[in-house]
Amino acid sequence: MHTLMIAEDNQTIRQELEELFRLTGRFNVVTSVATGKEAVEAYEDSPVDIVLMDIEMESPDAGIQAARRILARHPDAEIVYLTSHDEESTIVTAMASGAKDFIVKDPPWSSLEDRLAAVLDGQANLDARVQRLVMDEYRRLRASEESLLYFIHHLSSLTGTERELVSCFLEGLKVRQIAQRRCVEPVTVKSQIRTLLQKLGLSRTSEIVALVRQLKVEHLFRS
Repeated sequence: MHTLMIAEDNQTIRQELEELFRLTGRFNVVTSVATGKEAVEAYEDSPVDIVLMDIEMESPDAGIQAARRILARHPDAEIVYLTSHDEESTIVTAMASGAKDFIVKDPPWSSLEDRLAAVLDGQANLDARVQRLVMDEYRRLRASEESLLYFIHHLSSLTGTERELVSCFLEGLKVRQIAQRRCVEPVTVKSQIRTLLQKLGLSRTSEIVALVRQLKVEHLFRS
């Protein structure tokens, strides 16, 4: 029989879950706590096979913080969220903690034990919506990483003038304003911008601004 911890601040739900697992006999609830802090402390004292973790307990994200702390010290810990919060941002943040499944509370918990068993078998059966959100976030991060590597690769080749141009773009300056600031002719600025765009493989200055802000590297172009 697998050992289980329940971290749930609602006493009624906690008791319902305890009774469910007692009756079916598939999981042995060895620990039942009401806060994320207690969950961390209890896991340290007595690790279990799997943790069923609420998200909002003593704070709105107490369960996520608890999961992070547990997994930081015990990377092999198996944690499954059971929560009433199904906002996309919550799902993405929660799954990024390293948990294995995200289940929305839906009494009478008909499939709960099967979901837990699947996690322990290494075959977590994520809901389609959760899978989509996780994959979308993975693709977004992968694209950001590739963009950052590309940008860093080309950053070293930028001249001082080109870095100054990027700084001007970030301020929203137009060609004539840039020319006035740099005391050169607008035609010179246009030529320098064409060279910069070719070097970065982009077609518009707005793409440079968008890329710099997306990668959060504005500080590299401050005077």
